[in-house]
Amino acid sequence: MAAVVGVAGGCGVRPGRDRPGGLDPVPEVLLHPSVAERFTRCAPGLSPVARRTLRTNLRFLGRRVVPQLYPQDLPLPRERSKQPYSPAEIDGYLALADAQPTVSRRMRAAALVCLGAGAGLIRGDLRDVRGSDIACRSGGVVVQVRGARPRAVPVLARYHAPLLTAARFAGNGLITGGDEPGRRNITNSLITALDGGTGLPRLDTSRLRATWLADCAQLLGLATFMHAAGISCSQRLGDLVAGLEPAGEAGAVRLLGAARRP
Repeated sequence: MAAVVGVAGGCGVRPGRDRPGGLDPVPEVLLHPSVAERFTRCAPGLSPVARRTLRTNLRFLGRRVVPQLYPQDLPLPRERSKQPYSPAEIDGYLALADAQPTVSRRMRAAALVCLGAGAGLIRGDLRDVRGSDIACRSGGVVVQVRGARPRAVPVLARYHAPLLTAARFAGNGLITGGDEPGRRNITNSLITALDGGTGLPRLDTSRLRATWLADCAQLLGLATFMHAAGISCSQRLGDLVAGLEPAGEAGAVRLLGAARRP
């Protein structure tokens, strides 16, 4: 507590005995959450690591000395990844797409499955794709994504053939149908068409993306790497990747979408 009082004085927080309107050197005051936060931010000469440690220690003390000021945090729900589809389920959806009554519906339904599970596209990224945005180059098949985050996405090899067929059919048109990129509910009719009562779960574009993420993670050996590194939190990976430069299109295709991959 003496240390808290000393550093608090350096931050302009002085005991009430020193000047009117100051803070009294009692636990209820010095370990109050708002005082501890100011103390952490204003304490001079501390490195970022030491500052984080100081905050953690003050909160630890506060919860034990003045627990009435530190109510128990309510657990907040965390959005978890959707369950990926199995290879057999993906085959089932592609078979349902191929069984649609019209060529147009067959092409649009196949494109939806291939762009979701083969390139991870959902929502706005999926809405804007035209047939002409899909091309064979760099040794594989690439989707040129428009919108807020334009990028070239390699398509996983198993989806090359049906996606290229759908792209040729769409030409310069929107590959999942419609005339305007801003149209809404573009997937509803296609999802309904693929709900064929064959024992497959209802198609979910978020699960298609999760399938792509899982397949890419397997290609990259991500689980093996994280196990070897002792990493369980993806935030650490994000911090590390933020300082790295991604490979160019050819490198991305070799890694994720080369035709030689099964």
